[in-house]
Parts: sequence; structure tokens; C-alpha cells
Amino acid sequence: MIYIKLILTAFFWGGTFIAGRGIAGTVDPYSAAFLRFAIASFFLLILTRKTEGGFPGINGRQAMFIFCSGLTGIFAYNILFFKGLSLINANRASLIIATNPIFISLASAVFFKEKLSRLKICGLFLSVSGALIIISDGSLSQIFKTGIGNGELAIFGCVLSWVSYSILGKPLMKNLSPLVSVCYSSVAGTLLLLIPFLTRGSLDLIQGYGPAEWSSLFYLGFFGTVLGFYWYYQGINTVGPVKSGVFINFVPVSALALSYFILDESVSGEILIGAGLVIAGVYLTNLSPPLKTRTAGEV
Repeated sequence: MIYIKLILTAFFWGGTFIAGRGIAGTVDPYSAAFLRFAIASFFLLILTRKTEGGFPGINGRQAMFIFCSGLTGIFAYNILFFKGLSLINANRASLIIATNPIFISLASAVFFKEKLSRLKICGLFLSVSGALIIISDGSLSQIFKTGIGNGELAIFGCVLSWVSYSILGKPLMKNLSPLVSVCYSSVAGTLLLLIPFLTRGSLDLIQGYGPAEWSSLFYLGFFGTVLGFYWYYQGINTVGPVKSGVFINFVPVSALALSYFILDESVSGEILIGAGLVIAGVYLTNLSPPLKTRTAGEV
């Protein structure tokens, strides 16, 4: 069941590129980031209270992890995400995001002593290769000839932020449920985002948003965040950061599928080959027997 949730998470996140790109021209990055997580936090607080029967207390160490999770996975990631999408197209952004599993795997090996077997390495290679083929439509060299600009750097910042968020999730969930971890991190990130939202005068701009902008923001907040983050944290807690992280490579697959049905874009042979490699890579990675890993701070 957890793998189905991770696939749906990737599907929802694929849609965030379309929604984010759609509002990039009318909603500034700070407003988009804050409103997305204000919506998400509202639903997460209701869901947490209903599921947990209240709001569990936290100690100082947990508060530190929650703050850092909100700072990395919510505040930094989303400002950089919307800033990047305002400068480059969704396909190019997805190409950079597809490197997430590589850095998550390396970080997990360093912090959690999680071993990378040959099968895992092969699966990671296949899935990342498939994602690159999909995004570039089989022409990687043409993409890299244009160089790296501010938009690319912003999206690469998303990668570093998400790796930090994924690694912080493991010790955070040692005593807190995935739902509580996501909820508290979301609230912390929303409070951090409130500062630039108010200081940049974004409050006056939201009066001009129409149904399209609010629909996109709701999708980003509820499907791309409430369900997506909750299920992703469940994956980290159940099968580990590496196996959960590799499902991120399904994101460009879902983004292209949604583009086909919503935007009527064609699907080439390169896209089908890339999708096959992504699926094969995820399958191979998860054939590996689960290994007991140590969380940060354990001896």
C-alpha cells in the first residue's frame, strides 16, 4: 500500500509543475509559497486533531528538527521553486529535480549508514537516466549547451532543500507520527513565509487573483502538500529515504501524462523509453532487502 501512495504522491507532485508554471506570471513567489502552505496548514491541523485526538507535545530537540524542516522543505524549497518556475520552463526544472534521489542516497549513506547495494545503484542509475531522457526528449546535449542561469540555480537550490528535508524527517519521526511531523513542519514553514509575504506588500495583490489562481493554489496546497507530504513522510518512515526518494523520478512521468491530457501535448518514443527506465529503476531499487539503518544520534 505504501508504494501506491508514493506513486500517487509523484503524480500529485507532477501536477505542481503545471500549476506552479500556470501562476508564475500572475502570483509572485512569496505569495504563492505562503498561500500554498497556509491552505495546507489549515487542512493539516484539522486532519491532525481528528486523527491524533489532539496536538502532541514536543521537546526542545524535536522543536529544533521541526524548525529546520520548515526552513528547508517549506520555506526555502517553495520560494526557490516558484522563483525558478518564473524564469525557466517546467521541463527544464524537472530535469534538475530529477537529481534528488542521487543526493538523498548519498546523504542517507553518510548520516544513516544506509548501504548502497549494486542493485540499488543500478536502480538509481536506470530511474535517473529515464527521467533525464523524458525531460530532454532524448537530447541532453542540446539542453546543457544553453548554460546555467538564475532559474536553474534556484531549482538546484530546491534539490538541496529537499535532501535536507528528507534527511531531517527520519529522526523527527522517531517519536512523532508522519502526520504530526508534516503538520508541525508545515506550520513552522508557513510562519516563516508569512514574514516576506507581509513585508513585500503581497497582501494587497491577492485581491486581484481569479478562479484560476485560487484553483492552482488549492491544488498546490491540498494535493501537492497535504496528501503528497504526508504520504512521502510515511514512505520515509516505512521503507527509508532512499527507496522513497527514488519515486521522485515518477514526477516527470506524471507531469508529462498530465500535460498530454490537459495541454494536449504529444508523447514521443523517447518519452515512452524514459518512462520504462524510470519504472524499471524503481522496481530494481525496491527488490533490495530492507536494511536496518541507524538514525542520527544513535550509536
